Amino acid sequence: MYQPLAAGLLKGDIKSLARCISLVENEAAGYEQLLEQLPATSHTKVVGITGPPGAGKSTLVNALITHLLEQQKKIAIIAVDPSSPFNFGALLGDRIRMSQHFNHPQVFIRSMASRGALGGLSPKIIEVSDIIKAAGFDYLFIETVGVGQSEVEIAGIADTTIVVVVPEAGDEIQTMKAGLMEIADIFVVNKSDRDHADIFVKNLRLLAHSKHNGGWEIPVIKSIATQREGIHEITTAIQQHHQETIHQHQRHTLLLTEKAYQLIQYRRMKDLSKQQLQSEIQALLEEKSFNLYRYINTKS
Repeated sequence: MYQPLAAGLLKGDIKSLARCISLVENEAAGYEQLLEQLPATSHTKVVGITGPPGAGKSTLVNALITHLLEQQKKIAIIAVDPSSPFNFGALLGDRIRMSQHFNHPQVFIRSMASRGALGGLSPKIIEVSDIIKAAGFDYLFIETVGVGQSEVEIAGIADTTIVVVVPEAGDEIQTMKAGLMEIADIFVVNKSDRDHADIFVKNLRLLAHSKHNGGWEIPVIKSIATQREGIHEITTAIQQHHQETIHQHQRHTLLLTEKAYQLIQYRRMKDLSKQQLQSEIQALLEEKSFNLYRYINTKS
């Protein structure tokens, strides 16, 4: 049904790519068959950019795009929008920093709505990222909404996860052990011209040194994204991490397992409606014998 679109996608045609993403997002009839035609392998490096609000993630991505374009790379960006798909606030706000790249022939930018997803990602992020990888980009950056430590699901999608923090996060550094610290492949301390940045970087390096990720020693890189300082070091670290992990079959298996789990979970939950649950529970609450767990068992 979608053979011409799939053929255009594999040739890197941007219109075909955009159309394929829309079909998947809207779950149009036959979209599963389109996904089944995607190639098994891709050379695209998927880089997740996450971290707390105000860390300068969009500015950092913009600087990375500029740097990689100078190296003649083809780049895609998925910017997860925390707002309603009918509200373009984030697109016109945070994404304005990327406006200089919107019409660049080597850049593809797609803004997606998280639609309330707890991890900060869109429910269709896995399928959309695989479609983009099929179009032959060198890099795919996924910038998440910055909802803090619950944003760990990015690690199940990205080959390399960059956690962006600022020196003011010094007081929260201990909490990072249980949250963002666990998913970081690279730490970037942005806005490092601020006070106490060196002390924060030193403490973060001590923590990062105590946690090796499959033999990979997590680098802590200082940056000032607005001035493009530290950008070369970040791209070098991304490339080094990719080379370190490209032959780690266990990591690849874990990534695919996490994707499979999320996709199966989504499809099994697809027929459940919160509104319907609320109506049913509201009616059942009038019965004094209502038990939440008995009710759940009827739905399982």
